Amino acid sequence: MTEGKTLTMSGAGQAVGKDYAMALLLKFRTVLALVLVVAIFSVLAPNFLTVANALIMLKHIAIVAILAIGMSFVILTGGIDLSVGSIAGLAGMVAGALIINGLPLTALGVVVYPSVPAVVGLVLLVGVGIGLFNGLLINRFQVAPFIATLGTLYMARGAAMLMSNGETFPNLIGNPALGNEGFSRIGAGLLLGIPAPVWLLAVIAAGAAFVAGSTTFGRRVYAVGGSERAALLSGVRVTQVKYAVYAISGAMAALVGVLIASDLVAAHPASGESFELNGIAAVVLGGASLTGGRGTIVGTLIGACVIGVLGDGMVMVGISEFWQMVIKGGVIVTAVVLDRLQERLG
Repeated sequence: MTEGKTLTMSGAGQAVGKDYAMALLLKFRTVLALVLVVAIFSVLAPNFLTVANALIMLKHIAIVAILAIGMSFVILTGGIDLSVGSIAGLAGMVAGALIINGLPLTALGVVVYPSVPAVVGLVLLVGVGIGLFNGLLINRFQVAPFIATLGTLYMARGAAMLMSNGETFPNLIGNPALGNEGFSRIGAGLLLGIPAPVWLLAVIAAGAAFVAGSTTFGRRVYAVGGSERAALLSGVRVTQVKYAVYAISGAMAALVGVLIASDLVAAHPASGESFELNGIAAVVLGGASLTGGRGTIVGTLIGACVIGVLGDGMVMVGISEFWQMVIKGGVIVTAVVLDRLQERLG
């Protein structure tokens, strides 16, 4: 009888051990995925780990990560923002229009050409405005986040097309006589040999991690995602939190649009297409739950590294654009499935 009990306890211990090992594997799945994709592409593409290619990848990762940081705050509340790619495209077009055509002040009969910092500020305000519009649809009119931001996706993309009838704003170098030169340094400049977007990401990521982990606002974001009703009963102004996170997401998307236009020294209305998928994938790969209440900025950064390395690696080994879409879609599905499995294992 004692021997049977011992065997039963041994079997139970093995089951617990397997569950613990699985939980540990799921917890660090993003780091393992990053190591795996780097190892694979290092073998398949001899130039993958060169300094020149690493700097290019860092720039691409920075763009994905900045977008994903804004998306993180939305997903932490249990929401979703499908409009970020279109906001990025519209933001680039607004920046291009301000640099080339200026800002017409019809009432005064003059055209003002803002400086580059003013251009960036105005573009960020556009992103914040669209984010607040998303918040209005979700809070005031009770539209589901998926539907609200899907509608905004089409509206922002259409507005970007209308600004130039689908044409590109080229040669965004500015004019010294107008005081609006230097736009290209934002996305293509280097500081100590490191691309400017990477430095910008470092500042944004540090600030976002502090806000999410060490401020009252951050705790309220997690509370809303954990249980909106419980947060409301505990005194959290849920509506204000939702407005704020969509405004943050819009601002980050607009900044990404500026970086892309600056790097290319041109703005195209189709820029940012499918970027929302990269942002969502990075956040979910980083361990955030699509139902809200769980996730970290550090996890999102690691997820963005996976997406960035995967994208650049597939290009270097010559995988077609169609297969790239299939693979990225598979990554998103896999990430969601693993997230559900992690929730079940606790």
